[in-house]
Amino acid sequence: MPEGTRLNKFLASCGIGSRRACDTLIQRGGITINGESCDNPATRVQEDDVVRLEGKRVSPRQTATILFKKPRGYVCSKQDELGRATIYELLPPKFQHLNHVGRLDRDSEGLLILTNDGDLANRLTHPSNKVEKEYRVTLTSAVENPILQKLVSGVQTPEGYARAKSVKRLSPRRVSIILETGLKRQIREMFRTLGHEVEKLFRIRIGRLTDPELALGRWRHLERHETDMLTLDPPGHS
Repeated sequence: MPEGTRLNKFLASCGIGSRRACDTLIQRGGITINGESCDNPATRVQEDDVVRLEGKRVSPRQTATILFKKPRGYVCSKQDELGRATIYELLPPKFQHLNHVGRLDRDSEGLLILTNDGDLANRLTHPSNKVEKEYRVTLTSAVENPILQKLVSGVQTPEGYARAKSVKRLSPRRVSIILETGLKRQIREMFRTLGHEVEKLFRIRIGRLTDPELALGRWRHLERHETDMLTLDPPGHS
C-alpha cells in the first residue's frame, strides 16, 4: 500500500496555505477524509481518498513556478494594508494563488520567484541551504574599501547581525554583493549602519539562475532544470 502524503502537506498542495497554517486549520476541525473527521496533521492521505474542507472537496493544484522581474514601486504582498501597489497587480489572474519566495522591498528591483511548490519554497528560504543571491547596488556617494570589507566581516543592524558572502567593487558608487541570508532590507540596513545610503538595488541572480533579457514587470514559466539551478551556486563559488 502506498505511503501517502501527510495531510498538512496535502492541504498545502491544494493551495490552502503554508503547512504551518494548515496544521492550525486541521486542529481547529472542519477537515474530513472519506467522510470521517480528522484533526491530525500527520494523517496520511492516499491517492484515492476524498478530502473535504468545510464540506468542499479539495484537490492538489498543479505546481507552477514563475520567474518575475520586479520593478521599483511595488511591494511583495497580496494585499497591502497601506494601499500600496503590489506585484500581483502586474500578474495575470491565473497566478494570483502563487506565493512569492522571499521578497524585495518596495524600492528594490530584480528577480523574484513565485510558486505554489512548498518544497521548492522551503529549499530556497531555509537558512541551512545558503542559497546565493547576487545584487547590483548603487550608492548615493562613493564608498571606501574598508567599508566594503566590513560588509563581509559583518555588522550589527536593527534587524540583527548581518554579513555579505562577498563584495566586489564595480565603480566608486557601484558594487556587486552576494548574500546567503535574507534579513529584512539587509543590504540597505548594512550600508546605513556604515554611513551610506542605497540609491538603487537590483537582484540579478538566484543560485545559478539569471535572466538579463527578461523585461521589468514581466514574467515567464521556469522549466524543471531551471528550478534546479535556483539552489545551485555558480561554478567556482563555495
